[in-house]
Amino acid sequence: MKFIWFILFTVLTNAAAQLMLKQGMTMVGPLNITAENAIIRVFQILFQPWVFAGLVVFVISMVSHLFVLTKVELSFAYPFISLAFVTVTVFAVVFFGEEINQWRILGIALICLGTFFVAKSDTSHKQTLATEVIEEQQVGLNPNA
Repeated sequence: MKFIWFILFTVLTNAAAQLMLKQGMTMVGPLNITAENAIIRVFQILFQPWVFAGLVVFVISMVSHLFVLTKVELSFAYPFISLAFVTVTVFAVVFFGEEINQWRILGIALICLGTFFVAKSDTSHKQTLATEVIEEQQVGLNPNA
């Protein structure tokens, strides 16, 4: 669990990126892309300040996630990404006035419960202990070897 802060940073930056992208696309408005304006319109979208910021923050989130993947098991780290859904939903209600119903609330509760169980399943400390015992045996520090 020592990398949980990096995992949570990944989750929060992922959620922040989604909120920025939504704000940017709200400001862009309806997408009326035709063959004549496609390239110009794509650049207008990409360089809309909120969209651009969202893309930058998403890249930061991905770099953080790549770091996490070098430190913990994928089956442990990836389920935490589902917490971005929870975070986005809460902030979408606050910032965009979106409405959620009882089914979405139940789904969010199940996501939180599932993530709790995944967090409880962390085996990294067991792997660390096993690695230390093996290293001690190799250098002769463990008299029980």
